[in-house]
Order: sequence, then structure tokens, then C-alpha cells
Amino acid sequence: MQLRLLSFAIACAIGVQAHAARAADTTAADTPADAAQSETPPLPAHPTGESAQLETISVTARRRSENIEKVPVAISAFSEEDLKDLQASNIDGLQGAVPGLNVVQGRGSSSAVNVFIRGIGQPDALQTFDPGVGMYVDDIYYSRIQGALISLFDVDHVEVLRGPQGTLYGKNSTGGAIKIQTRDPSEATTGSVEGTLGDYGRAEGRFYLSGSFDERWSASIAGAIVGNDGYVRDPVTRQDYNDDDTKAVRAKLQFKPGEDFKATLALDYTRQTTALTLGEPTAPLIQSDFALGAVVLLPPSTREYDFKSRTSFAPDQGQSLTHKGASLHLDWKLSDAWTLKSISAYRRLNSASYIDIDASQFQLGDVFVGFRQKQASQELQLQYDNGSNLQAVYGLYWLRETVPSHQEAYADDLFALGGAPIKFLRTIDDDLRTTSYAGFAHLNWEFVPSWTLAAGLRWTRESKDYDRSTSIFWNPQIPPGLVDGTLAFSGKQDWTAWTPSISLQKQVNDQVMAYVSANRGFKSGGFNGRANSAAEAASAVFDPEFVWTYEIGLKMRSADGRLQGNIAAFHSDYKDFQARVSEVLNPGSPTPTFAFPVLNAAKLKMDGLEFEGAALLGQGTRLSGQLTYLDARYDKFVDPRVQIDPNLASLHAHVPFSPKWSARVALTQTFNLADGGAVTLGGDVSYRDDTWLSVDNRPGLMQDAYTLVGLFGVYDSADGHWQVRAGVRNLTDKTYKTDGQEFSSVGNIQTAYYGWPRNYYVSARYSF
Repeated sequence: MQLRLLSFAIACAIGVQAHAARAADTTAADTPADAAQSETPPLPAHPTGESAQLETISVTARRRSENIEKVPVAISAFSEEDLKDLQASNIDGLQGAVPGLNVVQGRGSSSAVNVFIRGIGQPDALQTFDPGVGMYVDDIYYSRIQGALISLFDVDHVEVLRGPQGTLYGKNSTGGAIKIQTRDPSEATTGSVEGTLGDYGRAEGRFYLSGSFDERWSASIAGAIVGNDGYVRDPVTRQDYNDDDTKAVRAKLQFKPGEDFKATLALDYTRQTTALTLGEPTAPLIQSDFALGAVVLLPPSTREYDFKSRTSFAPDQGQSLTHKGASLHLDWKLSDAWTLKSISAYRRLNSASYIDIDASQFQLGDVFVGFRQKQASQELQLQYDNGSNLQAVYGLYWLRETVPSHQEAYADDLFALGGAPIKFLRTIDDDLRTTSYAGFAHLNWEFVPSWTLAAGLRWTRESKDYDRSTSIFWNPQIPPGLVDGTLAFSGKQDWTAWTPSISLQKQVNDQVMAYVSANRGFKSGGFNGRANSAAEAASAVFDPEFVWTYEIGLKMRSADGRLQGNIAAFHSDYKDFQARVSEVLNPGSPTPTFAFPVLNAAKLKMDGLEFEGAALLGQGTRLSGQLTYLDARYDKFVDPRVQIDPNLASLHAHVPFSPKWSARVALTQTFNLADGGAVTLGGDVSYRDDTWLSVDNRPGLMQDAYTLVGLFGVYDSADGHWQVRAGVRNLTDKTYKTDGQEFSSVGNIQTAYYGWPRNYYVSARYSF
């Protein structure tokens, strides 16, 4: 409370000072500090042999264009060429490149992403949970992790903000934010065509075209067709899985009648159809036989995973997704100091996915999940810049989301009586409706030369309405102690939160900036989308999460511009962690009651140290890297299972997706050719410490420390029209786990998912 009042008082004081300073200041800047993102200078690509210094990077982490080295925020940024050097086709290609970031394809879905930053994320894929890390495309918030494994086919740059984003962003998020900025139309006619071929049947095509119709109107269109045959195979049917078949297009129309107004309309459409995403069972799969007891259906493999998995689903039972939306960005320059921005958006996400959670030929945890999500949002920003020492952003935000879904769970092999199977089907129909309102203010005041104080405050109110009905069908009979029938319930809940932020920065000299900051994040509560009994329905609501992060940082750049480094140390207090657990009243029983409560079970502390930097060495040589230390631990974890059986205390010895150490080193060398062209050779080595892949720490869902290696080469023609690129990922063919599904109370399901084995590609791009 004291911190909230202090932040609010500081914000008000700076606001009064800002308006007074504007009245006194008669020398406004020629251009506003908040240049539109389309006007942000391009981020660095490879150095040429003549590069004398590292490029200066501009970001919009605080909703206005700023030099990344002057922003008191832990942030990483990547240009289109940087992403290609990372060999990143989708957003999960950032894995290893950002301190404290875990970003992988998630939860047995070809379109979902599992994102954690500094140990904070979304530990369950169900749509009744909100993401812990906000995903934004052109400042539009993506509410679901499904559809967020975004293909990077039309990207100007990507920013990753670490730590809670509770003041300036469309939806509060406790872990951080990933901002993808696509390219805006250009006045000159430009374009490119690119094709890629690789092993595992990889075939991709991309295009981009942009230009103007006259002095006021310009437009662009970009598209991609991305496909591969997959890297997992059923050894019996020879069917391939973990594949991709994505088609996407984005078009923009921009109207700019003068320097004081700009309107940008954007339309995008993505269609993905794939086979299943399969993993590997890491524990014995168990059948509950009411005459024979627990029966092992499938023991775990004792060999390293060979990318062969079975499934009970038919080849035509795969996964499909349609994701589309429209947005309108309006920018008015009201005066030399004031700018008004409006961001309106409407999105639809339709998903229909079969997921073999047990990853076997048995029906234990096989599900169908279909939903039809809609969201509309509106944001207004009033920005102020006196051209000197004061900047401010005032804003209002509104979001409305509906997520009706239909789900089915198949478990014909889970129960038996004397070896005779008892068939099981559960159907679920639910509907979640969310409305979010927010008002926010953020001010930046250089109160004396080289000292800047920034403060912000956001008020958020979120309302959720939830309806759920579930029915169970047994054939031929109901097993002893279990029930048949239908359960239905409804609920409505509101949450309100104040989330302040404050920072103090000192520009020590032209090359060094130091800062301290404190930020609060909030993630709203919700309803347990797996409440399957009257007792669970009576306690289906779970509370919000909150986190305070305190950070000290140093950003440095050498006088000659050839060395650059950022260091950040932080401490986070994270409480009311929303943990989905199972069988709290009957732990260890082979007969599940299908109880999966969500507990605000834990308080956590995170301490970390992060470094990232780059250097130009000699002629055309660029060295870059990151090093992260993260100590994430539970202060407490109130789990009724542990209270019943203290032997289960080790279930929560480790925080998931929080490796203690991670690091990456990348090196590129550019050679200039006699004809004016260039060849660049590059590679990177990334390291990731032991990582637990589920809230309940199961031995099979832990990935030991591992190292990955990538190599690439690029030829750029002298005229700049042609680029040919070839590369190999996972050069040493390391087998490593990336994600897990843990439903140990249902057939002892503990499924691990794996990253790509070694794979190579070659691409050619023509630009004009």
C-alpha cells in the first residue's frame, strides 16, 4: 500500500511538473520522441568488412522510440537479419538467445507456445489460464498461447522485455512481454521473394511487396507457405508426426495526408493443418483393473529417444488452426508536444486439435480440444514530450474476449475388470467470457542533468464469466467407487489491481548508464477448467498472481562504438502461483478420481544476474553472447498431497523452466569479395542447465544440462539483390527434451516432448 501511494504521488507530482514545464518551454523538438514504430531505425544486420562500430538500436519498450542503451529496462532486440542468423523460423527460435527466456513449442500442440521469463509463465495449456508472458504483434495482445507460435515471415524487429509489465502494456503480465513489430508500407517500391529447402521434407516460400500509390497512400502485402514432413514417426504405420503445414498472409494499407496524421489498417490470416505432435512416455503407463489391480500397459524405454512414437488416433485425426484479425492504428500529432494514438483490433482464433497426451497406442489421456475464440480491444494513448526533459504517456485500455469450447477425453484402456476393458468418454462444453478495463499513466522526468526519474501507475479491473458442463459415459458398466452423470456450474468473478512502476537512472557519461527500478505485475484469477465434481465446482475460483521485481542495471558502450554490454541483477517476490495439481484427496492411488484442482499454492523468490553484449573485433568479425544465472525457489508450496504423505515433499523441490545457468556465444565473420559481394560465416553455441518441465517434479520430466551448436553461411551479391543462405541446426544431433505433460494420476502419464534432431537447409532470396 505504501509503495502504491508513493508511486501515485510521484506520478502526480511529475505530471504537474510536466505541464508546467511545457508552459515555460518555448523550444519544442522538431519531432516527437514517440516516433511510430514503423519509423524506428532498422536493427543491426551482419557487419561488413568496413563496419566501424556497432549499430545503435531503437526500441519502443516504453511506447515511444528510444535508444535501447538509454532505457532502464532489461530488454533484448533482434532485427530481421538477426533472426535469420539465429536460424529462427518461428518465435521459439529465440530459445537460448535471450537471458532468462524459455520459449518452446508447447503442450502437444503444433500451434501453442510455452513461454517463461525469469521462472514465470503459464504452467498449464488450458484456455482458462492467462499467459504469464504477454505476446504482442504490432501492439496487439494475443490472449491465448494457442496460435502464438508465430511464424516470423514479415518481421521488422522483435523485442523481449524481461520482468513484470504492469504499467504500459495492454494486459498485465507477471513474467514479461515479447513484442513483434511487422514491417509497415514504404513509399518506395520494394519487395522480395524467398525459397527454402531442407531435410525432413522442409519446403518454404515467402514474399513481400510494398510501395505507394501516391503521396498519401501506400500498401504492403507479405505471405508465407511453410511446411515439413515432421521428425517423429510411428514405427508400425510409418506415419510422420510433428510436422508443419502453414499458410499465412498479412496486408497493410497506410494513409498519410501530411506529417500530423497517419492511419494504418492491417489484415492478417493464418491457416495451419498438421498431424499430431507426439512425445515419449517417460514413466510406466498404468491400467486400473478392478480385479487384477494395477496393470502395466507399457514400460518406459530404457534407450535414448529415437523419434519413434505410437498413437491411438487415426492418421486423419490431426490438428488445425485458423487465426485471423484486423487492426487500425491512428496517430495524430496534435501539437509540437502532444500526440494521440488509437489502436483498435479484432481477432478470431479457431482451433480443433486431437492431442495424444500419453503418446502411445493406448487410450489413456487422448483428448480432442476445439474452441472458437474472439477478442476485441481498444487502446487510447495521449503522449506528451516537451522536447527536453519531460515525457508522459496517459492511456485507457479495454479488451473483451469470449472462448467457447468443446472437449472430449477418451480413455478406453484406463479401466478394466479382469482384463475386459471398460470404455470411458468424457465430454466438456464450457464458455469463458473476459472483460478487462485499465487506465494508466507513465512519466519520465530528467529532474537534473543526467538524472532521470520515471514513475507509472496502472489500474486494472478484470471480470470473468464462466459456464461449464461435463458428462461421463461408461460402457459396459460404471467401475466401483466411480460415478456417471453430468455436472454443470456457472460462476462470475471480478478482480481489481493497482500496479505501479518506478525507476531512477543516472547517465554517468556518454558511454555508461546505470538504473534501479521496482515493478509490480498482476495476472488475474480464473476458474478451474477441469472441475469435475460438485466439491471442485464449489471451489473452482482461483486467485490472481502478483509479483514485485526489484532490479539494478548497467548499460555500457565503448567510446569507439565497438563494444557494448548490459548487466542486470534482480530480485522477484512472486506470490499466489496458480498451480494445477491432481488427486489431492487420494494421492498415489492407481484409480483416478479425475480431480485436478488449481491451488494458489506457492510463494517464490527469484534472484538473477544477466549479461548480454556484443563486440566488433578486427575487420568484419562480430562476437555476441549472453550469460544468465537464475536462482528460483519456493518459499512455500501448500500442497494437500504433501500434508497427507510427507514422502511427496520432493514434488516441489525445483521451479519448472528455470535453469540455474544458461549461456550463448555467437561469432560471425564477413569476407568482402573482389566483385563487391560478401560472404558471412557464423555459428553459435548455447548451453542450458538442468531444467524441470512440470510443476510436479517427476524424474522423467527433467532435462539434464545440454549444449546445442548451429552453423550458417551467407552470400550477399554486390548489387544487394541476391542472398543465398545455408545452415545446420543442432549440429551435434543432441537429443533433448523441451516440454512435458504431467497427469500422473491418470494412467501415470508423464510425457516428454523433444526438440528437432540435426537438420539443414538452403535458401535463396531475391530483393528489389
